[in-house]
Amino acid sequence: MILHIVLFRPRSGLGGNQRQSLAKAFANAIDNIASIKRARIGRRRTHGRPYEQLMREDYTHAAVIEFEDLDGLHAYLEHPAHAELGSRFFDCFEQALMYDFDVQDGHVGLNALIEDDA
Repeated sequence: MILHIVLFRPRSGLGGNQRQSLAKAFANAIDNIASIKRARIGRRRTHGRPYEQLMREDYTHAAVIEFEDLDGLHAYLEHPAHAELGSRFFDCFEQALMYDFDVQDGHVGLNALIEDDA
């Protein structure tokens, strides 16, 4: 499974219309890009743990999008609905990180931790 993970902080003073436009573009991508297996979007929650203070940036939102494989991610990235989402997104964020991960469940996934990256 491939995870496309986006951590972001919307621009300060971003208006309601811009937020709605971004949400609409995201909904359009979810509804129209068949390779998306699951999409989760939400706000950061803090709860008093020491690691929360270690973060260099405060990303207030996250989007995690799941794909069956790398071909599914590529189909998403090349889809016109993603182009629209990307355009809206880049107009709306102040800071963002985007990463793609190849993940496995449970103990099988732990092999990625012990494999040599060389």
